Amino acid sequence: MGDFMNNVNTKVFERELLYDNVVVLKYHIEYPCIFDSSGNLSIMRFNDYNCALALEVKNRAETELYQEAIQTYLYNKENGYPVMVFEVYRNFEVTYDNFPFLSLYFDEYIFSGGAHGNTIRSSQNWNLSSGRMIPLFRFFPRNPYFLLDILKQINEQIAKEPNVYFENACGFVLDAFNPESFYLTPQGIAIYFQQYDIAPYSSGICVFTVVWDEYILSIYQ
Repeated sequence: MGDFMNNVNTKVFERELLYDNVVVLKYHIEYPCIFDSSGNLSIMRFNDYNCALALEVKNRAETELYQEAIQTYLYNKENGYPVMVFEVYRNFEVTYDNFPFLSLYFDEYIFSGGAHGNTIRSSQNWNLSSGRMIPLFRFFPRNPYFLLDILKQINEQIAKEPNVYFENACGFVLDAFNPESFYLTPQGIAIYFQQYDIAPYSSGICVFTVVWDEYILSIYQ
């Protein structure tokens, strides 16, 4: 079957954009690419998908954000304020690699003024046999109430450190829970919430590890 961990390479789009001979925006956009010389269609689908996503971020940086950066530069120059450089930084982390599963998350940081930038996390959970991503419910094939169990485990973990989260964080968990916001780890399934979803900015992206049904592994052996 093989292990793809050592074949996941990092490719990068990187550039500084100038206006009036001044850098007003810079970006560093990483995306994964699995090296494969066999022409495997599943791997090609993975590579094409991630290249396309990275290109979308690149194009957005070079158009919408660049125009915003120019307007901010002109405003600051007119009012005697220092130059503010917009930034886009996107990286990824492989969190689980046990064929046919490959799981990873992406953090996209954008600074476009203000006190600080914001980071948005996304994730992918692939079945490299089929070349398709696996939804959360597939990891709980014998538990029709898996969402209730996940929420219970998250709330139990919040109760251990209540000061990290907003008051009534359990209610925010229910409102903000997104079944696409997860990735696999050797310890279990990591469920994450974006900044401000259930906790203040200082708490960052909140991650909770929940138990998954390892029976799913036997299905793909």
